[in-house]
Amino acid sequence: MTEQGQAKSSTRPAPRYRGPKFQPLRRAVRVPVWGDLSIRLGLALALIFLVVLIHYWDRDGLVDNLDGQVSFLDVVYFTMISITTTGFGDIAPVSDRARLVEAVIVTPVRFAVLFIFVGTAYNFLIKRSWEKFRMSRIQEKLSNHIVVLGYGVSGSESVVELIERGTDPQNIVVVDPSEERLSQAEQIGCNVMAADATRDQTLEAVRIRQAQNVLVSAGRDDTSILIVLTVRHLAPSVPISVVVRASDNELLARQAGADNVINPVRFTGLLLAGSARGKHIADYLADLASVTGRVQLVERMVTEAECGCSIEELSTGGRGLRLYRDSQMFGFWEPECQSLKPGDIVVEIIPTANGNGID
Repeated sequence: MTEQGQAKSSTRPAPRYRGPKFQPLRRAVRVPVWGDLSIRLGLALALIFLVVLIHYWDRDGLVDNLDGQVSFLDVVYFTMISITTTGFGDIAPVSDRARLVEAVIVTPVRFAVLFIFVGTAYNFLIKRSWEKFRMSRIQEKLSNHIVVLGYGVSGSESVVELIERGTDPQNIVVVDPSEERLSQAEQIGCNVMAADATRDQTLEAVRIRQAQNVLVSAGRDDTSILIVLTVRHLAPSVPISVVVRASDNELLARQAGADNVINPVRFTGLLLAGSARGKHIADYLADLASVTGRVQLVERMVTEAECGCSIEELSTGGRGLRLYRDSQMFGFWEPECQSLKPGDIVVEIIPTANGNGID
């Protein structure tokens, strides 16, 4: 959809979501879970050890009500009960300096250690358990949804176009390895998953067999074709549309199982060639491709009431252009289009909310 959007004139009535104009530099932190946990615990232990050293240095300001002697073990004991705010009272600061150290140094450290442990518990227990529960609930309800594998330029434009055509964002699942790109999809209400779309486990997690459509735009033809192969293996009957940029890969994509193969380079060439024949042709083609234009191309099954009618007598008031019957294609001028039959598929032009009638 990107190339189509670029060919569109600048007079489009509704602005498209482009995301924030400025994004600060980000770099993914590649630290495993056990590494993150070790860093947190190590920082907490380092702060505790620092307090032990401070208490040992100022042990003369402490009083042991049991034996009157403050040993190193007593310092460690006092540090732990002080940081945990237990406070048995058997060892206590009595000098002004010791109390000042407790108030100015130990108390901030106590809060820091508390936040570290609370944050660790939240991230590794509460948050992960909640996210796992939330994900399982979302997955249970996924049915007849649209799966977008790859959220680059083409993938993001297709999602925006789907939403503008009336698709509920909650019925769209976006899979991409980039957290930064996924954050933009999440902002507009889509379900997102940071994962490798070539893996069976990823596709099964998004319930690929129950999907209504699968849109593939991985940015590289080889990756996109591999994704198509994986999807077709897991979901033999789900319609797949894929973007490829090299013309010699179109046949490979179809052999991999893609139902629709879109070549943005070829489409751009068609727009350029059309513009050479007339200045309004490219604009009209882009108008057809986008729901924000005055007209829209629609593919649908023939209704029962339309059976026996001509393709020029559609109940929607649209103008029928093409008929698909038994895997054969017929133009509106051919005799097969003069009597529609059950199971026929028609492609028609209908006006959108921005149009004042059929163009």
